[in-house]
Amino acid sequence: MAWQGEVTAPAVPAPRMGDEHELLAAARAGDAQAAHRLGRLYAQHGDRTAAKHWWERAAAGGNVDSAYNLGIWHEKHGSLEEAVSWYELAASTGDAEAAANLATLLLEQRGDAEAARGWFEAAARDGSRAAARRLALLCEDSGELAAAREWHRQAAADGDVASAHDLGFLAYSAGDDEETVHWWERGARGGHAESAHCMGLYLHASRDPEGAEGYYRLAAKHEHAGSSSRLGGLALSRGDLRTARAWFERAAGAGRVEDQRMAGFVCVELGDNAAASHWFGRAAAGGDPESAYDYALLLIAEFGDLSSGQHWFRQAALAGHHAAAVELGGLLSVAGEHGEAREWLSDPPPPAWGRSAEPELTARAELASAATGRRGGVPLDVADLAEVLGTWDLVTRPLHDHSEVVGWLVERSGVHVSAIEHLASVRGTLLRPGSAPWPSPGELRHVLATARDLRRRLGVR
Repeated sequence: MAWQGEVTAPAVPAPRMGDEHELLAAARAGDAQAAHRLGRLYAQHGDRTAAKHWWERAAAGGNVDSAYNLGIWHEKHGSLEEAVSWYELAASTGDAEAAANLATLLLEQRGDAEAARGWFEAAARDGSRAAARRLALLCEDSGELAAAREWHRQAAADGDVASAHDLGFLAYSAGDDEETVHWWERGARGGHAESAHCMGLYLHASRDPEGAEGYYRLAAKHEHAGSSSRLGGLALSRGDLRTARAWFERAAGAGRVEDQRMAGFVCVELGDNAAASHWFGRAAAGGDPESAYDYALLLIAEFGDLSSGQHWFRQAALAGHHAAAVELGGLLSVAGEHGEAREWLSDPPPPAWGRSAEPELTARAELASAATGRRGGVPLDVADLAEVLGTWDLVTRPLHDHSEVVGWLVERSGVHVSAIEHLASVRGTLLRPGSAPWPSPGELRHVLATARDLRRRLGVR
């Protein structure tokens, strides 16, 4: 089979320049292989009509490669029905690539998932890695996770690193640590940056930052912005500001507003106010209220620009930033604009969660978000997940014995026992995947409200 990169490696020798007369004579005499090779020669010369003619002659003589090429020809230049007919002819003889192409057409053009699945299965059994992967994804979408794992394993065994990565997530969501590590390590060794990043997160969540760093570096070599961000955090925890800046700026350059903000913070610490202004400004313009607040502080304190500072305080305050509203009210009072100042000072937005969760908790949050966002799912918000985990960690820190933690929190806070039990249950799922289904977005909103109510009642900020 061949057609200049559109099909797989030829089953017969490629024709050479100067072969035309010899091939033409043999093809006219009924030699199907010669007709197939002649069709290839015409295709290489750009004469698709002549190529089609000789492939039809060859296919009529039983040449399966020509039937496959005709399927491609009609898929690109002819009709869907003709393409299906030729692919069926080639696939019925056991041609795995024809079966895979036929299945793809049936699924994507006709929407016939049942027929497509049958041909994907035939192609996969005949060794098509791509078909095994497509079949695994179809099984995932229909909830047949055991079958999905088997087809992903076949594709991964044949070198498909994306299927290895997917197997890692299926194992992680099921709570199978050994399989999770096996498949994400395999994906990482195969050059799959997301697998390397997830392996780093898994180790970070397991309190192994040194092991995590090696995988983050591997992913960062493939320009994985999330791993660059994590490396920036590790450098910052060691007090290495220059290295932290380099990693945060690398992640920030990919458009991540949280890393633009972190790059701004590190630049302030290093005394580079111009660079800090650049990063805070980009993040503020990208809609990050915390960066807008920090940008305003920098503009006023370091550049004396009250007008621009007031503008960014207002943007942050309008987005619900408590401290920005208070600062804006103060500036307006000084400027004599007492009416608007009273509006901001009398009813500022409530303070938001201002603490950073421990790195192992944010790693769990990121993995849960990625797991819930697979295959068209709605990813849970990483910041919300981290706030839930961080809140529990913070409010239970005084306890030495956690066996009666729910009762202890109910007694201290007055929050209803069912709400705290639900919060504890969701936290447990995030920390021990597979112990229960992932929370829904609605559940997360509910437990997040409980977490905030708990902090308010306990006076924790």
